[in-house]
Amino acid sequence: MAIALRKPKELTKLRLAGSIVGKTLKYLQENITVGMTLKEIDAMGEAFIREQGAIPSFKGLYGFPAAVCTSLNEVCIHGVPTDAKIKEGDILGLDLGTKIDGYFGDAAITIPIGKISKKDEELIACSKDALYYAIENIRVGMRFKELSALLENFIIDRGYIPLRDFCGHGIGKKPHDEPSIPNYLEGKPKQGPKIKNGMVFCIEPMVCQRSGQPIVWDDKWTVVSEDGLRTSHYEHTVAIIDNRAVIISGA
Repeated sequence: MAIALRKPKELTKLRLAGSIVGKTLKYLQENITVGMTLKEIDAMGEAFIREQGAIPSFKGLYGFPAAVCTSLNEVCIHGVPTDAKIKEGDILGLDLGTKIDGYFGDAAITIPIGKISKKDEELIACSKDALYYAIENIRVGMRFKELSALLENFIIDRGYIPLRDFCGHGIGKKPHDEPSIPNYLEGKPKQGPKIKNGMVFCIEPMVCQRSGQPIVWDDKWTVVSEDGLRTSHYEHTVAIIDNRAVIISGA
């Protein structure tokens, strides 16, 4: 399947969807407090998205039951909001999407709850730094497999392991579109499609400590590493404009 090249009008709509994602993540980060339940955080996020005139695109997507993926501690991605209360020293992944005027936005952060350990600070920093390193180094003409290799090498150099079987993705009129962008290299880096101006896609490093082998809980959504240790996840939507990657999911 061909990877879409977005026209300026489409980019404007994608920027709007992405900006609402960024604003919502910022709002949640500034207002989440110790003692809140994951369901309360999800409700906050959904209400804020709707106040901006958008639809929370994750809610009902493939059957997901909430607007915000709330991934607590060892949960890497797709955490289902529950009545569990967050406490000092936790780390919490927040992943959410929007839909407005037919176009989608998507981004994620992992945040500290109060004061956290240095070990957890470094874990969060790996996923965040890997994301921004990748964005800074994207160039028109490089292949997506080269991007995957870049992400993998960064994560491993920090002493961590990328989660397997889950990946970044294209985005536009669909929440998930071509191409798939794993955080690890499959095949040879000089194979596959090249990055071109007008492409829009999500990069999302998912970082584990000892094993990248995923385990999905009985809820069919929640993904953890088989090592049972804490994980981190960051994501931005980027557009390729004037030969470089521009973040369009910022606040």
